[in-house]
Amino acid sequence: MEEEHEDGNTLSNPAKLRELQELFLVEAAKYQVLPLDNTKVSRMVMPKPSLVDGRDVFTYSGEVTGIPRGDAPGIIAKSFSISSELEIPQGGAEGMLNTNGRRFGGYGFYLLKGHPVFVFNLLDLERVRWEGKDALTPGKHTVEFDFNYEGAGVAAGSSGLGKGGLGVLKVDGKEVARTEIARTVPFIFQWDETFDVGADTGTPVDDNDYQVPFRFTGKLLKTTAKLEPPKPGCR
Repeated sequence: MEEEHEDGNTLSNPAKLRELQELFLVEAAKYQVLPLDNTKVSRMVMPKPSLVDGRDVFTYSGEVTGIPRGDAPGIIAKSFSISSELEIPQGGAEGMLNTNGRRFGGYGFYLLKGHPVFVFNLLDLERVRWEGKDALTPGKHTVEFDFNYEGAGVAAGSSGLGKGGLGVLKVDGKEVARTEIARTVPFIFQWDETFDVGADTGTPVDDNDYQVPFRFTGKLLKTTAKLEPPKPGCR
């Protein structure tokens, strides 16, 4: 016996289909699959179980690459700081200190011909840049990027996503660049890239500056990322 669909196609074994449909519902309930959800964007940005939930300080020694975004410091819609303790050899150094996202949305923190640079890539629509005018001299230094997010701590019911803020680039505690930006990436950095320290294993945050892997040519001692509450009055 064949059952005809409205579109003219036939189903040769409707009883078997019903059996499989019922079996699916039983197994879906058993393994907590229901309710089914075929949304895309909302599921992509929804928080997932993570080893770093609740942490606000992350420390990395040397080069560490390939950390999935779910296990990396989540700086979106937050105030944060990223600092790198490094040693510059004679003749200078350059390369990636820390990056997440890249060509289609994310950030890069690196030395370019010895100059400290931080770039926010706003979905490949705009790139905001902080850069120190002097190259780092041989020896030990600490470079830091500090960002105060203006949307942090917004009132309940209002949106704190995609807001701007004030970014300050420092070398050895001294400010070398300061810029306010009007907006940031609101939901998610480039989802198929990873959090890297000491190299860039994905695509460049700015193709005009470097090509991957852009491995740091000095000695990277320690990198620290801190997620912070807003700092009223610093702007």
